[in-house]
Amino acid sequence: MKKALLCTAVAAGLFAGPAMAERGTDGQLKILYWQAVSILNPFLSSGTKDIEAASAVIEPLAKYNEKGNMVAILVDEIPTVENGGVSEDLKSITWKLSDGLVWSDGTKVTSADVAFTAAYCMHPEGGCAQVSNFTDVESVEEIDESTVKVNFSVAKPFPYGPFVGTQSPILNKAQFADCMGAKAPECTDANFGPIGTGPFMVSEFKANDVVSYVANPNYRDPAKPAFASVILKGGGDAASAARSVLETGEFDYAWNLQVEPEILNQMASAGKGKVVSSYGTSVERLMVNLSNPDPALGDKRSTLEGGPHPFLSDIAVRKALSLAIDRQTLVDVGYGSAGQVTCNVLPAPEIYASTANDACKTQDMDAAKKLLDDAGWVPGGDGIRAKDGVRLSILYQTSTNSVRQATQAIIKQWWSELGIETELRNIDGGVFFGGDQSSPDTFQKFFADIEMYTNNFDGTDPEKYMANWLCSDIPSPADQWLGSNMPRYCNPEYDALVAKMGSTAKLEDRAALAKQMNDMLMQDVAIIPLIHRGGVSAHANSLEGVKMTDWDSELWNIADWKRAK
Repeated sequence: MKKALLCTAVAAGLFAGPAMAERGTDGQLKILYWQAVSILNPFLSSGTKDIEAASAVIEPLAKYNEKGNMVAILVDEIPTVENGGVSEDLKSITWKLSDGLVWSDGTKVTSADVAFTAAYCMHPEGGCAQVSNFTDVESVEEIDESTVKVNFSVAKPFPYGPFVGTQSPILNKAQFADCMGAKAPECTDANFGPIGTGPFMVSEFKANDVVSYVANPNYRDPAKPAFASVILKGGGDAASAARSVLETGEFDYAWNLQVEPEILNQMASAGKGKVVSSYGTSVERLMVNLSNPDPALGDKRSTLEGGPHPFLSDIAVRKALSLAIDRQTLVDVGYGSAGQVTCNVLPAPEIYASTANDACKTQDMDAAKKLLDDAGWVPGGDGIRAKDGVRLSILYQTSTNSVRQATQAIIKQWWSELGIETELRNIDGGVFFGGDQSSPDTFQKFFADIEMYTNNFDGTDPEKYMANWLCSDIPSPADQWLGSNMPRYCNPEYDALVAKMGSTAKLEDRAALAKQMNDMLMQDVAIIPLIHRGGVSAHANSLEGVKMTDWDSELWNIADWKRAK
């Protein structure tokens, strides 16, 4: 009764409480992602910059916060066995949408949108880049207008793959209904300007350049967002992005500052902004192309149909490449306190971190040379090793970034000492991590021998992440080059472990399976891990509310960002 009277008094202006915040009162927010955004549909891109740019507009049912904990977004509570949302047999999860949810165009959000999203990503001809989130999904039922039930073909101890995390947001069915399957990439208007439930909506999109947003007038919290508009500018490099916040103050937020630590510290001393960081599961790694990237193969280039790689199919070569690398030097030169040596593609959380591959922490050039000698790779007159007319000549590609180019140069020198020739290529990040099927330079097409980048996963459970290396997730023309299995690694034993983890409940047993999968990838040398990276970004001193996370999109709580008063 007293609470009701107090609320009435406040509404009538009889109680002098603090003024309520209003939407859009803080003007414009300026963000710089030096890897320009190519598309705003996460289902058609594996690029982190695309997924994050979309996260300000389209949302999942739940996200992961700065501590890696799951938080409800479009629902009032996370389904569990205890609250009845997850079935006792672990074969279904039921989500109940919050009351009153509407899209930015004012139409109602319903279970039909959620079910449609699953059908969209699971369409066999769609080439969905996030299909691993829907592993073992048998059906998605619309129980009523606000309730949706996900049924699995096996018991799922961790049923939070579909619709959780910014890699698995909800699409507006009315907007994407005609964009199913092979038509998905053709829906430019929808892919560049999705209708969402997030705090902002797209006002203008220029691919590989800039995204302009305005506050969503139908956002569920009438006091948010504080900013009336957002400019997300792309392009340049990590150093210039850092400078734009820390020295010139031109931008409010700069993402993914892969900049030499001494340079970053010098910039921060200007006093205009602060560097923020967070450790999650990000690993800078070398992906080894196990397929043949020869251009003469045409459409079969870098596919299983094109045959094995002419020399990287030899595990002795792959092991030698890894043994030649001094990972601590790479950390010292390019990362400082924001990097740690790792021998795993799955470095965290701690329960999942294997120690079986720790030998990689020590460089061993003699062992690397012996491996090549014993395998019959003999130096020729030019010093480059060869066997049966095949020379060890590597095309090594990555995105354009000073730290990555320094890493490339150092690794090239070590490989040269082994008698391996290396050509370095760097590609603009907006192109490299873009989803343009017409470009030959995307990391999915992998028209090279080795490529380097960082990847991670939403949340703390690695089940869907480890599913990235299923045989069925290999990029090819058949899936619009949007699979996640960049090395073209295909091992039925690995696939069986993924399936087993999907039906294993006990945490300790799940951890053992995850380690086993990690170790299989490491010991088959399909991936050569280098550095466990902490996410590093920067924001202006005048920007409040930023909660840096490496477990989800860095923009996961952009609705709470505001200008300091």
